[in-house]
Amino acid sequence: MSSRVITYLTSLILAVAIIPAAHAAKDEIFTKRFGNTAASGYDVVAYFTAGEPTKGSKKFKLEYKGADWHFASQENLDKFKEDPEAFAPQYGGYCAWAVANGDTAATDPKQWNITDGKLYLNYNAKIQKKWLEDKLGFIEKADQNWPSVLN
Repeated sequence: MSSRVITYLTSLILAVAIIPAAHAAKDEIFTKRFGNTAASGYDVVAYFTAGEPTKGSKKFKLEYKGADWHFASQENLDKFKEDPEAFAPQYGGYCAWAVANGDTAATDPKQWNITDGKLYLNYNAKIQKKWLEDKLGFIEKADQNWPSVLN
């Protein structure tokens, strides 16, 4: 076989291998690329109880919807276990503004907001500012887009 044919076949094999990965659906819960921890390891219950982002501990860990959730205390873990939908961030912890705009994006757990008893996370401070300008409008759009943005 000529080197040109080998190069062509190698390129073809690589292209076929990459295409399925590029079109794979995203996980329902956002986690970092090389991890399986939801909310970047922050305690999602603490947003409601402490009113601020609080780092969770691996000591208080629970698996939910395929991701590991960390909590600052056994009490918070128990609250989450009792009613995870009450505490889990909306849109699987993806950036709420991105979901409202038909996409997904990572989140910074320090950029958060609770509206009508639900936790929303955003990508960064600049996006958080945009989100807060019309959060009810963005929530309406994001609710319409979720979960189809995962495909």
